[in-house]
Amino acid sequence: MTLQHIGRALRHRNYRLFFAGQGISLIGTWMQRVAMSWLVYRLTGSALLLGVVNFTGQAPTLLFTPFAGVIADRYDRHRLLVATQVMAMVQAVLIAVLVLTNVIAVWHLVLLSLFLGIVNAFDTPIRQSLIVDMIESREDLGNAIALNSSMMNGARLVGPSIAGILIASVGEGMCFLVNAVSYVAVIAALMAMTIAPKKMRAQRPHIWEAWREGVIYAFGSPPIRSVLVLLAVVSFMGMPYATLLPIFAQEVLHGGAQTLGFLMGAAGIGALIGAMFLASRDSMLGLETVLVVAAMIFGTGLIGFSLSRIFWLSCGLMIVSGSGMMVHMAAANTLVQTLVDDDKRGRVMSLHTMSVRGMVPLGSLIAGGLASQIGAPATLTLGGICCVLGALIFATRRAAFKTPSTSEQQ
Repeated sequence: MTLQHIGRALRHRNYRLFFAGQGISLIGTWMQRVAMSWLVYRLTGSALLLGVVNFTGQAPTLLFTPFAGVIADRYDRHRLLVATQVMAMVQAVLIAVLVLTNVIAVWHLVLLSLFLGIVNAFDTPIRQSLIVDMIESREDLGNAIALNSSMMNGARLVGPSIAGILIASVGEGMCFLVNAVSYVAVIAALMAMTIAPKKMRAQRPHIWEAWREGVIYAFGSPPIRSVLVLLAVVSFMGMPYATLLPIFAQEVLHGGAQTLGFLMGAAGIGALIGAMFLASRDSMLGLETVLVVAAMIFGTGLIGFSLSRIFWLSCGLMIVSGSGMMVHMAAANTLVQTLVDDDKRGRVMSLHTMSVRGMVPLGSLIAGGLASQIGAPATLTLGGICCVLGALIFATRRAAFKTPSTSEQQ
């Protein structure tokens, strides 16, 4: 594990373009996420509606991602990604106009969240599958995925902080407008890429048959199946913490939008540290153990955060939680991308997306409803405990985590 390995995927031109463009766009994305949560809570004061909006924004993953996986394996992933980014920009423009003209209502947020959720259901597996096409050397794939995570969480560090300042000074509308403009960077980067078209199968099975083929392949592989199931458990029980952060910022820590921004920024710092740790690794050896340990760190951090009533301590625990979360997520992505056959990559990555984004909205909906009954701290404590228990159960079944690296070692 050395620092010289951290940026090796940037040797590839297409990935450099993607890294730069997506990095700018993601700052706007995180600004919108903070603004959306704060706007919903300001308009309604309801933990349940926070969960509803998060649910509508991510629930389409369960319905549309299977189609996205098949499409990613059948058509030009590069052109598909340009299309999804354009549609996401349109959504940001619409919500910015509604907020800046003071006609925004909760039902607008629900519908626009649903629209973006549908777009993201297609975007995520397509984008994750395309990363492989940006890298000429497969030995740099793990580094590219880790750098992608560090980029996302660098933006997660910057975006919420800017959003907190803008919300406090000029309101939520400017955050949505900045996000809309930021999409220009990633669209321009994608258009500047030169990616060789993939050879497609001459005979294409029906979409449901193709999807079934991918499911049988993924769940017939013990390591892929194990990673996907653990991801689903952690995503369902732990990831909804973000939905509850506005409540912690205002009612537990007695702060405002800036407090929310700092909490999300702290989680971003931790996530960035975790992603850089993975990027510095020069081998896949032991990555399945890292996957489980990171889930335990994430759950423990959430438990500590739920019990804290001190701002600086809460920020520190968000760093711990963010680090565990990102190492777990990025390690899982790297393992799956390394294990999967390329002709089934889109479909398996759609299953990966469902294990993460598909479980989060269900968890957010339940967490919002539970928080309205027993409070946000108790809800988050329960989620953290379940993450730790889930990790311990899977740790007792390490034999299922067989990777190419472990086989080579043996």
